[in-house]
Amino acid sequence: MKRFSTIVSVIIILGVIYWSFADLKPSLSSEKITSETDFSIDNALGHLKNISKKAHYVGAENHKKVQNYLVSELQEMGFETEIQTQTALNKKWFAATTTENIIAKIKGTGNGKALMLLTHYDSNPHSSLGASDAGSGVVTILEGIRAFLAKKEVPKNDIIILFSDAEEIGLLGAQAFVENHSWTKNVGLVLNFEARGSGGPSYMLMETNGKNSKLLSEFLATEPNFPAANSLMYSIYKKLPNDTDLTVFREDANINGFNFAFIGDHFDYHTAQDSYERLDRETLLHQAEYLTTSLNYFANSNLSNLNSEEDFVYVNFPFIKLITYPFSWVLPMLIICTIIFIILLFFGISLNKIDVKNILKGFIPFILSLVLCGGISFGLWKLIVLIHPHYNDILHGFTYNGYTYISTFVFLNLWLLFTIYKRTSHQDKPTNLLIAPIFFWLIINFIISDSLKGAGFLIIPVICVLFILAIAVFTNLEDKLKRILFTILSIPTIYIFAPLVKMFPVGLGLKILFVSALFIVLVFGLMILSFHQKKSFWTQKWSGILAIIFLGIATYNSGFSIDNKKPNSIVYIQNSDDKTAYFGTYNTTLDSYTEQIFKGDFVKGGIENAETKSKYNTRFKYHKKTEFKAISSSEIITELDTIIGNKRFLEITILPKRKINKLEFTTKNKLSLHQFKVNDVLVNNGKVYSLKTGTFLVYHLGNSDKEVTLSFSVNLNQKLEIVLNEISYDLLTNSHFNIKPRTEEMMPMPFVTNDAIIITKKLKL
Repeated sequence: MKRFSTIVSVIIILGVIYWSFADLKPSLSSEKITSETDFSIDNALGHLKNISKKAHYVGAENHKKVQNYLVSELQEMGFETEIQTQTALNKKWFAATTTENIIAKIKGTGNGKALMLLTHYDSNPHSSLGASDAGSGVVTILEGIRAFLAKKEVPKNDIIILFSDAEEIGLLGAQAFVENHSWTKNVGLVLNFEARGSGGPSYMLMETNGKNSKLLSEFLATEPNFPAANSLMYSIYKKLPNDTDLTVFREDANINGFNFAFIGDHFDYHTAQDSYERLDRETLLHQAEYLTTSLNYFANSNLSNLNSEEDFVYVNFPFIKLITYPFSWVLPMLIICTIIFIILLFFGISLNKIDVKNILKGFIPFILSLVLCGGISFGLWKLIVLIHPHYNDILHGFTYNGYTYISTFVFLNLWLLFTIYKRTSHQDKPTNLLIAPIFFWLIINFIISDSLKGAGFLIIPVICVLFILAIAVFTNLEDKLKRILFTILSIPTIYIFAPLVKMFPVGLGLKILFVSALFIVLVFGLMILSFHQKKSFWTQKWSGILAIIFLGIATYNSGFSIDNKKPNSIVYIQNSDDKTAYFGTYNTTLDSYTEQIFKGDFVKGGIENAETKSKYNTRFKYHKKTEFKAISSSEIITELDTIIGNKRFLEITILPKRKINKLEFTTKNKLSLHQFKVNDVLVNNGKVYSLKTGTFLVYHLGNSDKEVTLSFSVNLNQKLEIVLNEISYDLLTNSHFNIKPRTEEMMPMPFVTNDAIIITKKLKL
């Protein structure tokens, strides 16, 4: 009967895990949409297929084609469209371009604040097809607006549609709009649709300079069918440097908003595999759910004041979708739980259900579990990467078999937990084992109550386990009944934490698997009375077997294929000053594509002046000297060089002699630029623009850019040592080279300057 109760408990746990994931996003229906006023996923996919055929990054040929397509579709719906052409510069990323935002508006009947629907239409340079990021957002808005207009109802609020440009290179389209467009002052709320993968649930993430309670209540008022959100993400997000278009609206214009973004299938992020075919249809449907419910509500609600004086804790919860309560409740709830815990300890000892000696012994397996599970998970992933060094070439850290590795580590940690408790806890009173986990959970809650209140929902598992402890202390139920009852009482804990165990390594990379391991230990500790057995530990055996099976599957699928392509890279670097040239690669492991260059005598390490800016600060792993091709470089025209007082005033124009995608300016010494302008646009509001060394400007040449002009003044004693790297993505098509193309099992490595010719030279100033 004990095994039966354990089987029932396991079934309940598995059912709740499935439930917790099923509640996060909708399922596709086989029924066809027939009403014109309903969102049609087929229509949205039709748009997506058209705009994601080729890469359409800023300056690419297909960028203009996608722009024209979107303008045409908006005009067909009756919109007057505007292309806002504006040079913008992001000081944090040192990035600039001439953006081309697509703007349209539905005029409302009222005079209140406007609702903005926001996403970006550019793809990431230079090979991403941009189907998910953020083609999914574009088609969600296009089709959502079509369905909205089909109702023939005039909204109360103006609805502004902004398909921003140049998000991928520095949020530049959003910045151009906020700083230069007259409609900015009328915006009351922004709904931004984003992606960092090609599947999974779409998470709601608020952006506000104030508190969140009013925004949260308004979000819930939209009656979302599948709200995926928690305040831990909100609190962490506010502490980190953020980089979505919505951030620009919040930081520069104090406008609140919601991000709706998905991170599943992270291996497709910014790659050539971010395609129409690989976008999860249910994920697209989830974005559509958010848009339709939010648009229908916010089009007619008061958007004039969404600021709040209070923050709320919120998290997905069984049956009610989201449970919410004020941050101010966190500490009182924690104090009450601590008092109840002390009272239960007193009665437990008095009633001889627990004893001090064995309580202290119960700390041993729990602490040992935290140390071993966290440490082994951290070390094992390091070992796996050593065994499979090609994983290093997947720069964002989530491999194609990543989900299988998550399963492997889940079962490995369960096996470790069962093994540790079996060998170290010989308790006649198993309730003693519950005290250490509760103690640690209370400590964690005291820490977060001060420094990370968004994690205040971590008190919910404590409340659940206190009910379990109370039943264990005050009743004498049979073990088989208690096991099932305790598992039922743990449902909220499982429901909350199961998605988190998966979400962290998916979003942040498999190096974070040790964090998931710690979550598993903490939850297991609270559920120890559901698992504890004196003799048979069949759950231990099956956990070990499943860990081995999943590790075997992950190992078998550790290679690359047509569907899971290997990222690789070759770059040609020409130094026009000393007439030398090199090939470079970012790859840790070489393959047939890179080995056509890197065979024989090549050198490990980078190349001076050729390390361009990248998301993960990736450097060349190998380089090799090669023939100097004498490829023509841009003409540098000094328009002005004069001295007035103790200042030197300069204006230089870079005139490309061939198709150039970006210009990167770096300084070899400390640099302070006064009244720095790029294409006559003042940088940093005219304040001194300073940095010690490194890149101070990356200019991506857009559709309308024929030349780039920089003007600035420096102190007379300022020594200028500026290096210009001009970069073009034409290595594979340039007539100077004969590089064999990639096989179908390969793709350009994302997040780095790739398939590129880099010409580097010092500016003679």
